[in-house]
Amino acid sequence: MPSATVPSAAPGPRRPDPAELTAVAQDYLKAVWSALEWVPDGHAKVSTGQLADRLGVGPSTVSEAVQKLSEQGLLVHEPYRGVGLTDVGLGYALVMVRRHRLLETWLVEQLGYTWDEVHDEAERLEHAVSDRLVERLDDLLGRPARDPHGDPIPTADGRVVRPEAVPLVDLAAGESGVVARISDADPDDLRALARTGIALDVHLTVTALLPRRDAVTLAWGGETADVAARLVSRVWVTRA
Repeated sequence: MPSATVPSAAPGPRRPDPAELTAVAQDYLKAVWSALEWVPDGHAKVSTGQLADRLGVGPSTVSEAVQKLSEQGLLVHEPYRGVGLTDVGLGYALVMVRRHRLLETWLVEQLGYTWDEVHDEAERLEHAVSDRLVERLDDLLGRPARDPHGDPIPTADGRVVRPEAVPLVDLAAGESGVVARISDADPDDLRALARTGIALDVHLTVTALLPRRDAVTLAWGGETADVAARLVSRVWVTRA
């Protein structure tokens, strides 16, 4: 599968230790990185409104937290342009993303959770586990490159290898792709996609666009179905 290495934390004298931060700070840094992970422009920033939606808090709460984290040298905030990570903030964010995605993988592969159940569980656990436990999990799982939703798992030294995937909605009728990633933003959508049989590594072909029905006709594995545009928007593919 084609892949591209995306920017990672600049090498430093020691590995960032999230225990130095509050759980709230950890959540903010991870949320900023995750919001920008699949944005094509590597210099893009996330708005405070987007952060509020992701974290489920009010805009004033986000503004206060962003200001505090900016003063600590973890975030950079440009008024009217959005929020980004400093190099130091990036290092902490990648450690937290690694913890979260390894925990999700462990919950699915070892404890029998389904992919729509793991996000909230991993959110709770990621603040409590030690680096030693995370490395043991990584070894136990065979050093997986991606989580159950296809999102890449950062390596211990902060490298991220992301597949050269594009949103399925970018494909025209007649084009094909292999599912590389499915957004976990909405558990209901994950369950709906699972019921259709659309999952990672499935080869899909767009056979028709149905704008009046707000749907797309997809073919895979001998099946053909009209899939709601909302569900299609959750899927990313590598072009066949």
